[in-house]
Amino acid sequence: MSATVEPRLTIRRTTHRRVPRLVVVALPLALAGLLSLLISGNTLRPFERITVIESRMASKSDYFKDPEVQRLLLKHGIRVDIRRLGSRGIATRSLKGLDVVFPSGQPAAKQILDRPDDTGQTVRPFVSPLVLGSFRDYAEALVKAGVATPQRSTGAPTLYYDLDMAKFMTLLNGVDDRDDPEDGPRDGDGKEADTWNGIGYDEVAEGERNSGSVLVRTSNVCESNSAGTYLSMLAFVAGGEKTPGSSHPNDPERARAEVARISAEIKPLVTLQGMWADEQADSYFSALGESLAPIALIYEHQYLAHQIAHEAKQSTQDTSRVLLYPKPYALTEPQLISLSPRGDRLVELIEHDAELRRRALELGFRIRFSGEDGASQELDNYLRAHGIQVPVPNPDRTKALEPGLQVLDDIITYVGDCPPPDLDDVS
Repeated sequence: MSATVEPRLTIRRTTHRRVPRLVVVALPLALAGLLSLLISGNTLRPFERITVIESRMASKSDYFKDPEVQRLLLKHGIRVDIRRLGSRGIATRSLKGLDVVFPSGQPAAKQILDRPDDTGQTVRPFVSPLVLGSFRDYAEALVKAGVATPQRSTGAPTLYYDLDMAKFMTLLNGVDDRDDPEDGPRDGDGKEADTWNGIGYDEVAEGERNSGSVLVRTSNVCESNSAGTYLSMLAFVAGGEKTPGSSHPNDPERARAEVARISAEIKPLVTLQGMWADEQADSYFSALGESLAPIALIYEHQYLAHQIAHEAKQSTQDTSRVLLYPKPYALTEPQLISLSPRGDRLVELIEHDAELRRRALELGFRIRFSGEDGASQELDNYLRAHGIQVPVPNPDRTKALEPGLQVLDDIITYVGDCPPPDLDDVS
């Protein structure tokens, strides 16, 4: 009788595939990114067509480099590719291949619009006064010298000073020319003439010394709108608060002689600084700003944007840095100029988009709501709401008038030893 074979029960081990660790780590990040896109309204942006705007811009490129401005433009399918160059540099080079240009002032804008290149829509979205950025001890030394006056402030030390340019210019030529008591204290003798110690900085700064000359650091006068506008201001004051050459409207030869005389008079006030720097604001707001540039030529919006950011991060104003408002004053009007249909689209957005205009206000610009006064009021309200001292306009509202384009170009060329323009230069 054969034995019965019992059947065997076979148990198979089931293998579970483990999720790779990399996926586990990356999944929360992917979900977070998706959530961010949903919140910002850019969920489908990677699949939409982006229009790239080729541009050449001067100092107001700061606006287009702002991450929030870039995000707002991306909502409209636009990305701006920026090549940075001074305003006069933009006006004197080729515009080939560009969709827009954004010079920081009217002289360069007029030069561009007068060229035979095809230009489309334009807009002047905001204005910004030309100012001198400084530091408190240096500003107080100027007060001691009788050339600056602090604006009134409640509570915190003032951020703003009014600067008498006629008196200030006597400190920039390297000689003691303040013998009249009505002009204020002397500005030093011999080697001390027109030095910071010569006007009392070492007394104001509690023992610190600076034997360097009183100078204004500017960008390249051959390239920059700010430096060119500053030259216009110096020339206006040197000409007795008249535009150079305007005293002899019916005598071209005497008018040219007057322009040449004023150009020679103001040249050392600028060239004594030595080598130009590309962007003064970068040096001024750096950690070493006080040693690099005790006085730097900047725009008001750059200083106000710094104060707005400082208040947001540290809940206090940066009281070490101050502004000097020149009298007479100069107001710059940057102009966005289209050179193509793509450029027209950007100009329309900058002119009409409420979010983009609001962001300009948050970056310290006086945006155009209802002329210059309206722009100032909106900015003042914003500063006041964010705990930042509001600058007070000088009661003397004398404006430094710029000379005609040819006269201004002659002054700039003489002071800066500038090369002739090259309209074929695409760099």
